Amino acid sequence: MNSGYVELTIFPTVVNLNRIKLNSKQCRIYRVRVNELEAPFIYNDPTLEVCHHESKQRNLNYFSSAYTAAVSAVDPDAGHGELVIKVPSELWKQGDDLKVLKVYIEFSLDQPKGGLHFVVPDVEGSMAERGAHVFSFGYQNSTRFWFPCVDSYSELCTWKLEFTVDASMVAVSCGDLVETIYTHDMRKKTFHYVLPIPTAAPNISLAVGPFEILVDPYMHEVTHFCLPQLLPLLKHSMSYLHEIFEFYEEILTCRYPYACFKTVFVDEAYVQVSSYASMSIFSTNMLHSAMIIDQTPQTRRCLAQALAQQFFGCFISRMSWADEWVLKGISGYIYGLYLKKTFGVNEYRHWIKEELDKIVDYELKMGGVLLHPTFSGGKEKDNPTPHLHFSIKHPHTLSWEYYKMFQCKAHLVMRLIENRISMEFMLQVFNKLLSLASTASSQKYQSHMWSQMLLSTHAFLKSISNVSGKDIGPLIKQWVDQSSVVKFFGSFAFNRKRNVLELEIRQDYTSSGTQKYVGPIKVTVQELDGSFNHTLQIEENSLKHDIPCHSKSRRNKKKKIPLMNGEEVDMDLSAMDADSPLLWIRIDPDMSILRKVEFEQADFMWQYQLRYERDVVAQEEAISALEKFPTPASRLALTDILEQEQCFYKVRMQACFCLAKIANAMVSTWQGPPAMKSLFTRMFCCKSCPNIVKTNNFISFQSYFLQKFSDNYYRADLIEALTNSLTPAISINNEVRTVDNLNADVRLILEEITRFLNMEKLLPSFRNTITVSCLRAIRQLQKNGHIPSDPSLFKSYAEYGQFVDVRIAALEALVDYTRVERSSAELQWLLNLVQNDPTHYVRHKILGVLCKNPPFTKTTDSALCNEALVDQLWKLMNSGTSNDWRLRCDAVNLYYTLFGLTRPSCLPLPELGLVLNLKEKKAVLNPTIKPELGVSTVLDTPASIGIHGVGMNPISLGVCGVGQPPQGLKRKAETPLGSPPEPGQVLQQQDDDGRGGRFKIRFNTMEDEDIDMETVHDSQAFIHQHLNLLERPSTPGKHAQIHACTNTHMHVCVTITSAGGSLTPTRSHWSIPRTKFQGRNRAMWCTQCSAMRNALTCTLERLSSHYTSAWHNTGGPRPQARTQQSTSTSRRRGTPLMTTRCAF
Repeated sequence: MNSGYVELTIFPTVVNLNRIKLNSKQCRIYRVRVNELEAPFIYNDPTLEVCHHESKQRNLNYFSSAYTAAVSAVDPDAGHGELVIKVPSELWKQGDDLKVLKVYIEFSLDQPKGGLHFVVPDVEGSMAERGAHVFSFGYQNSTRFWFPCVDSYSELCTWKLEFTVDASMVAVSCGDLVETIYTHDMRKKTFHYVLPIPTAAPNISLAVGPFEILVDPYMHEVTHFCLPQLLPLLKHSMSYLHEIFEFYEEILTCRYPYACFKTVFVDEAYVQVSSYASMSIFSTNMLHSAMIIDQTPQTRRCLAQALAQQFFGCFISRMSWADEWVLKGISGYIYGLYLKKTFGVNEYRHWIKEELDKIVDYELKMGGVLLHPTFSGGKEKDNPTPHLHFSIKHPHTLSWEYYKMFQCKAHLVMRLIENRISMEFMLQVFNKLLSLASTASSQKYQSHMWSQMLLSTHAFLKSISNVSGKDIGPLIKQWVDQSSVVKFFGSFAFNRKRNVLELEIRQDYTSSGTQKYVGPIKVTVQELDGSFNHTLQIEENSLKHDIPCHSKSRRNKKKKIPLMNGEEVDMDLSAMDADSPLLWIRIDPDMSILRKVEFEQADFMWQYQLRYERDVVAQEEAISALEKFPTPASRLALTDILEQEQCFYKVRMQACFCLAKIANAMVSTWQGPPAMKSLFTRMFCCKSCPNIVKTNNFISFQSYFLQKFSDNYYRADLIEALTNSLTPAISINNEVRTVDNLNADVRLILEEITRFLNMEKLLPSFRNTITVSCLRAIRQLQKNGHIPSDPSLFKSYAEYGQFVDVRIAALEALVDYTRVERSSAELQWLLNLVQNDPTHYVRHKILGVLCKNPPFTKTTDSALCNEALVDQLWKLMNSGTSNDWRLRCDAVNLYYTLFGLTRPSCLPLPELGLVLNLKEKKAVLNPTIKPELGVSTVLDTPASIGIHGVGMNPISLGVCGVGQPPQGLKRKAETPLGSPPEPGQVLQQQDDDGRGGRFKIRFNTMEDEDIDMETVHDSQAFIHQHLNLLERPSTPGKHAQIHACTNTHMHVCVTITSAGGSLTPTRSHWSIPRTKFQGRNRAMWCTQCSAMRNALTCTLERLSSHYTSAWHNTGGPRPQARTQQSTSTSRRRGTPLMTTRCAF
């Protein structure tokens, strides 16, 4: 158990501050004090279970609305939180005088399911010897999972953190390590960190483990941490980090903003790289030796990304979620500049094309990515992206795939801005932002100063206008305020008489994910006399454009033809049209528009473009186009480019695959030896003995990547090539395939695969690349019918304990097996793994693979589609993934892929098809049947509630006093009829009619001006407030959370124990009833009374005999809260810092 203590110093900025709202998930709150006075509080988490006990409601529209409302109810940017503290009335005057308030919170964290991840290898030895470690993780605003805080990127504060761990462990956190103090028995030690730079809580992290430490030899302020026995790999992998520092500081003309930087490499990482203030957490799989070439560029890229986010993302934070695109765009943009310098212009342009293709494909498929969403009223009907099955109002409701595309589009838009204002002005803007933030960070708390460290879209655009003097409003409106991309279709004709190129450019702006483009577009025309750029204006109705040619026909050609880069080359012009001077045409060669271009030109023009155009993007476009022209001329052009050593290696690799496709398409007309074999022999084999492959001398990295002659990668590719050479088996008389009747070639391949698999167990390759290829090969053999389909092998390799890449490969094979064989058993096995696997990344990947390769879809019929599966997936996304935002959104994606937005067709109709509205005297369809785009009724959501007050009655209201056991309790999944009232419902006796045993239910909503903190409250109130009164202030001090809690002093004392056991916590539950009513004047069919009547009255009658014992069975022994404090902590309480002390 982790016991903790948090201290916050709050500077009120508004009067009438009577409530303080903080974020906290999973934490059991024991005690809260404000300025040494006991303070009552409410803990309520509506996201634990989004749609509580909605047994008949299974459509995704309903869930998305409810989930968005639940997240909004605890959104710190909107002034909300899971933990609501009532400021004692004795301190109200102090708050009105805007004097400092100090909040002290005692809490514990027992077996967390999110926020902190424990890795305890199942081997012998002590925790340190086993390499046991723990680290914080999460996606967007996840610090609330491991201590109470203001979990917002827009709330900055200074920090002091203390962590007490075993003597054999090292605690790594944000800021400068001030001192390390051992206990008297020398069994534990406390690490004291101070972060004087104002930082948002989501940018705070922690890692504890038996790390080996390496001080960077080039920059002593940089420290690296890795798990035991990995120090040699760490030294090599981090040997070039100082170069990345130097590059960023040079282009930004600004020093790294923190006094230190720490890199921590952990196992079972949530993502490859996570950036926090002054430290980053990486996956240990990124470490590599000098022998591994393939991993080197990937590791360097991850380091460059992490360091770019230190400047923009950690040091400079965002003002709101709507401004996230600015920080992701800037960090991605400067990361791209590093790629250009380190890996070259060709690699950079190839990366830009890859990113552009990804965002275009995604937007055309899903309907658009909006960078800067605006919400007029905050209601679902104002959703700016109705084409999506999730809300983009909060990062916690986003699909992970959407968020990756969001980041991709953000940096591409930054590149468009650079094209408009120039790189020089762009870097000046970044320098100005960093300079203002650096000045503000050195100041003591002043609200107007620290705001310079928060970046908004408006401030960013204003800086661009001030620095460059240019108006980029139309560009922002086109690509930031709107979603979707542009889709062009191009064709041309040459008018010989006028010597004019007649170019036609059409747009498709009616399809999903497309928009109309009006503005300039660049067209490059390569003629006999040179390459010429033309800027055309795309108007509303203009389609055709006349471009005058500078050259005559080839009868008047020069001997050599000049190219765009100034080079002059000889060309064989026999293939071109004798009357045309045009060699090739390119539309938008600089990729200055987010677009997809489908251009029609003759095959010889694509061949000329491939051979003689020096831009890698043009060459890759030509290769893609030549797949449609399987001719000897195309074959020759691809062969020529393959043999050019000066050509970019990724272009040559793409040409290899294109040549293979063309050879397969020309199988009936192919002449000569096999295309790829003859090339390989000529390029990589000994001349005296063509059957012997030459060793790779590694002088040229381009040759290495083309040949891939590193042992493990080379063998892995050979296995993949062997598998791809097989065609589907032909079955005669439905004969059963066995090992005995295998084809001779298939038998040889299978024996080779088996030998490699066995060798891997004795001599594992780097990242088990050979095992991964073998598993994929076996699945391919099964799909082609050469060997019987059997999932048992893949299950064994997918178990926890295998290397993560092997597990993912095995899981992909299992998902494919499930789809092909329609196996309900394997689907259930996969879903059980999603619920129970210890590794968050693997759980995420399973759902992602199931979405990409689903066992069935909403448009197909399948025996797998049944009510049990619907219930299982609904419970998974409704309550089973409440501690991992990303995983919950993955479950939503899978539910949408399988069942769509509406009620699944496999479910039976509900008992009631119509609902009578007595007030309006009409019948409407039951909302559990028809899809709902909005939710106007009170939504039922779960709560984990523990209310502590002073001098309250714990029997009648279910409230425990300060000295009583805490009630951090949750509801049961299934609730019997006649159970006690729900949290949030207060039974009040009606004395006016003189009848005993009659009560009415009153919902205590958070919208009341004078909230009753001595009454149990439920998420019902939070949801109701969001749906109907989102913009109304909860109290006159509505913005106490956002504007009053601008500086925080936190003291967290956490005791962590890990025995290597299960991380699944045991939970107590509340027994609660369900009240099925849609409104005060609405009647429904009562299943208990079998009559149409007012369900509210019926429910109360069933509850009347049970209310007196509503809160008697919720108690439990209260753990002893730690109250001891170190002397150093007591001395520092007067400083405006955030303090954390944890014991491990």
